[in-house]
Amino acid sequence: MATKARQLSLLAKIDQIVDPVDIKRLGHMLNNLPIPDIAHQIESAPPRARRILWELLDEEFEGEVIGELSEQVQQEFLSEMDSAEIASLFEDLDPDDIVDIMQQLPDQVIPEVLQAMGEQDRKRVESILTYDQYTAGGLMNTDTVTVRPDLTLDVVLRYLRRHEELPEDTDNLFVVNRNDQFVGILPIRKLLTGSTNLTVRELMSTDVEAIPASLPDSDVAQLFERNDWVSAPVVDTDGKLLGRITIDDVVDVIIEDADQSLLGLGGLSDEESTFSSVRHAAPGRALWLCVNLGACLLASSVVNLFADTIDKVVALAVLMPIVANMGGVAGHQTLTVVVRGLALGHITRNNLRWLFSKEFFVGAINGMLLATLIGVVASLWFRDHTIGLIIAAAMAINLLTAAVAGAVLPVALKAMRIDPALAGSMALTAVTDVMGFFAFLGLATVFYG
Repeated sequence: MATKARQLSLLAKIDQIVDPVDIKRLGHMLNNLPIPDIAHQIESAPPRARRILWELLDEEFEGEVIGELSEQVQQEFLSEMDSAEIASLFEDLDPDDIVDIMQQLPDQVIPEVLQAMGEQDRKRVESILTYDQYTAGGLMNTDTVTVRPDLTLDVVLRYLRRHEELPEDTDNLFVVNRNDQFVGILPIRKLLTGSTNLTVRELMSTDVEAIPASLPDSDVAQLFERNDWVSAPVVDTDGKLLGRITIDDVVDVIIEDADQSLLGLGGLSDEESTFSSVRHAAPGRALWLCVNLGACLLASSVVNLFADTIDKVVALAVLMPIVANMGGVAGHQTLTVVVRGLALGHITRNNLRWLFSKEFFVGAINGMLLATLIGVVASLWFRDHTIGLIIAAAMAINLLTAAVAGAVLPVALKAMRIDPALAGSMALTAVTDVMGFFAFLGLATVFYG
């Protein structure tokens, strides 16, 4: 227990260590951790400490560790390596992991790294690099085990025993014809329990649809979730087997999409990490803060139109933020539900009308309920039934507007190929603020003249 506490203490103050004994002890501890834990320690360290940990890492682990790191941290280390050093990282990595790392490199560096790789690895990597990073082709691995339908299980078993080991997450063998076109799968469980005299054709499953190489990775993740797959074949337009996608890669896609949506709702770029430098984080945040400032100025200009009315009735200035804030909260509730539905692929043209109708009626019901509540409170607070009526009407209008905007904006932004998680929040805030102020102060002007 004391040793463990000592190790944690070293990690906590890593960037302050000067004692060579402590540094040696920390290096020994780091290199005896599992690869995912090493990557976690590096990810969890501020930049200076992160660099120290990387320098303490044995070279034999560098490739596997960098494959476990986020894109931002990968770029941080790769930017300081030359082509030969980068190529040396790839010696024990699968082609799909190599491609994931290479896609973080500048375009002009990629050919140099490919040239420094062995011929076999280079060809396998190049076959994946031809596909977009965010498609099934960019996600797949080429380490497939294929068999022909006319082989007996005895022959297949003897063929497999010639391998030193099977690729990770191999739950099926892929059955192909003489033109290497995918025709079905042979589950390992059937191979091990079936009679050795049976042929592959007699036991294989042909109802599994292969994934087109051009399919977006988010759609691939939905297919895996829906079908509980561990692996799935990837084919080209002619049905020729190109490779396979495994569940570990799909989990990465799901996590990346979730991170992107979470950061986007806060107006943050998905390139920012917990320990991003000030130089990297400040400009990205400033951009969206400026966009939000523009929305605030627009809302303020609406308020300024009714300055005379506010001067006459001071209570309007007290109640005004309530209308805008409640509209913003209600709109973000709808926005979150719709963005999630889009991410999961639940929303299609067939159910859009039902979705809009549902959110409209939810907004109407909550609008009437809260309008009644705030109307009573305002009337008693200021002893003025007129102002209670005004804020009640404005609240109902804004909550209804917020519900409609929260449902329509994400769908419209996605149709324009704009990330709804990133831009939707800003756009919705502008709509609810402007409408809230306009409805409240406009009605006040009508009643108070």
